[in-house]
Amino acid sequence: MTALRILISVVLFFLPGVAVACDLALALAVDVSGSVDQKEYRVQMDGLAAGLRDPIVSEALVRGRAQIMVVQWSGSSRQQTSIPWTSVTTFDDVERLAVAIETAPRPWRNFSTAVGEALSHTGAAFAEVQGCRRRIIDVSGDGPSNEGMEPVEVLTQLRRWDITVNAIAIEASEPDLTAYFFENVIRGEGAFVITAANFADYPAQIRRKLLREVARQTAALPVPNCANPLCMVKIQ
Repeated sequence: MTALRILISVVLFFLPGVAVACDLALALAVDVSGSVDQKEYRVQMDGLAAGLRDPIVSEALVRGRAQIMVVQWSGSSRQQTSIPWTSVTTFDDVERLAVAIETAPRPWRNFSTAVGEALSHTGAAFAEVQGCRRRIIDVSGDGPSNEGMEPVEVLTQLRRWDITVNAIAIEASEPDLTAYFFENVIRGEGAFVITAANFADYPAQIRRKLLREVARQTAALPVPNCANPLCMVKIQ
């Protein structure tokens, strides 16, 4: 455990009135369509697990009492909640979640890319978590939608539900995918696209994405009813 992690844990344990309600409900939607081979699938899942284990990311998740779920998606009617909403309030919770992601079986291998259907399935699952300050879908993909409803058809409903959509575009064979995601997929205050040049670049970029989504936002959370300077500890 790092010195910063110890310090934050001590502050949150001993100071009265510091219980933090859920800051973030984060749904991780992973592309498992036919264009993703088995090696690339492993790069995504292992890279995602490593990103969650990052000390800064895990600190922020625990401090913000995050709720996290994982969806694997492919073509129309092929979306699976592989890991249901999981409460992250301890570092052991982060590790268990990371292991679950690393060991999650792949449900499909040979189907199309239905981004709109993935957003619809994932967005509906937010009805299961209440009281989280921010609600984010983190969708990764290596191609534009080519089956089912268009992503833009779903975004109005997601906006009503106050859900932000961010994306990571894996441009292994689609050099204009970032622009496509920017125009058709992301929505909400502060929404953004991160570009991975290829699958080998994915682990570094998903870590960067998680840092931007999780740590920099949750680090600014005030600790209620506390005037002690330790309450102002920030994660940088």
